[in-house]
Amino acid sequence: MAPKVVTSKRGFAAMVPEKLKEIAQRGGQKTWSLGKGHIFTPEEAREAGKKGGYAISRDRAHMAEIGRKGVDARRRRAEAKGHH
Repeated sequence: MAPKVVTSKRGFAAMVPEKLKEIAQRGGQKTWSLGKGHIFTPEEAREAGKKGGYAISRDRAHMAEIGRKGVDARRRRAEAKGHH
């Protein structure tokens, strides 16, 4: 028998957006009060993105899976349009 899929929202997903915003604000304020807050400059953000992209692209199995999903999606779109 297939496992039951739970679709009801729990935890943070069940909270109203205002409550989530309040919690996030408190976390941000605490970070800055501890002296650990930081705003990335565009250059720092670009460098961090490069590092993340490089780390992910080294995982060959992960990249192959991404490629397969892209090909599958492209085929489904083509079939939906009547292209074979």
